[in-house]
Amino acid sequence: MQITLTRPDDWHLHLRDGDMLKGILPETTRDFGRAIIMPNLVPPVVTGEDAQKYRARIMAQLPEGSDFRPLMTLYLTEGTDPEDVALAAKSGLITAVKLYPAGATTNSDSGVKDIENVMPVLEKMAEIGLPLCVHGEVTDPSVDIFDREAVFIERVLAPLRTRLPDLKIIMEHVTTKDGVDYVSSSDNTAATLTTHHLIINRNHLLVGGIKPHYYCLPIAKRESHRLALVKAATSGNAKFFLGTDSAPHTDPAKESACGCAGVFSATNTMSCLAHVFENASALDKLEAFTSISGPAFYGLPPNASKITLTKQETPVAYPAKIETGDGPVTVFDPDFPLFWRVDQV
Repeated sequence: MQITLTRPDDWHLHLRDGDMLKGILPETTRDFGRAIIMPNLVPPVVTGEDAQKYRARIMAQLPEGSDFRPLMTLYLTEGTDPEDVALAAKSGLITAVKLYPAGATTNSDSGVKDIENVMPVLEKMAEIGLPLCVHGEVTDPSVDIFDREAVFIERVLAPLRTRLPDLKIIMEHVTTKDGVDYVSSSDNTAATLTTHHLIINRNHLLVGGIKPHYYCLPIAKRESHRLALVKAATSGNAKFFLGTDSAPHTDPAKESACGCAGVFSATNTMSCLAHVFENASALDKLEAFTSISGPAFYGLPPNASKITLTKQETPVAYPAKIETGDGPVTVFDPDFPLFWRVDQV
């Protein structure tokens, strides 16, 4: 069995920097034409100048002959200058701005504590048509970690959507049926879905011992929520598209008393997704999810090149780890064999 797709894009990707960037970048450029690059470095990518310098570092590490295009973002802070954002967008340097609630995830301490303090930036973005990527969780310690997405929708996202109806919003890495339902019913709003959230639920993380390489934020939820994500991904609904949130950490950082949040899935994402979509009898919807709907929402053309997925009789051999100058990074294990391999066209 074989299917040919427009080359996919990754609408939510962590590349890190330095030796980690150098080690893991080829894992994305092999299959993907473009990716939205997350700005939560240390220090974060806050200004247009920061984004320009980070993009240059990425381009310097591209494998020879690669035409991969990093789509840069700015990290929204309560000190972000609306005019700097507008200038960076006008020049084509950035594709979106990222909102992290302060303390919600890795390197988010510089994020937003009170959305009122960033309204001038959001109003400018709505005016110029620049999309906002949102990490959709509250950080209120009184809210259970499994409820943080639903509460964010109620307290922050829905009021923002009403206040700025022209602002294009991408609710990233949706993990709940609540998120799926909200995005489905909201204008000018889309969602990215990750590879790992389509495959794992919270049992993978907690049953039989704590599995640190399945620990991510937003945390994996109940099986009923995972099934809602699969239904959305395989529906063909253009509001839902791929953002892997592939997030590398070295094994010592993951396998520690306070393990880092993040799943690294860049290496085998397309094989994993082919498995998920085949099981849902929806292989004909895979191209829309990975290659068409994302560019359409961002106002970009699909990639001109193609990839082919071929189902073979024996499992595809993927490396268990990627060696980097910072240390080994474990590749996402879907907990089942993968039979779909990616062939370049």
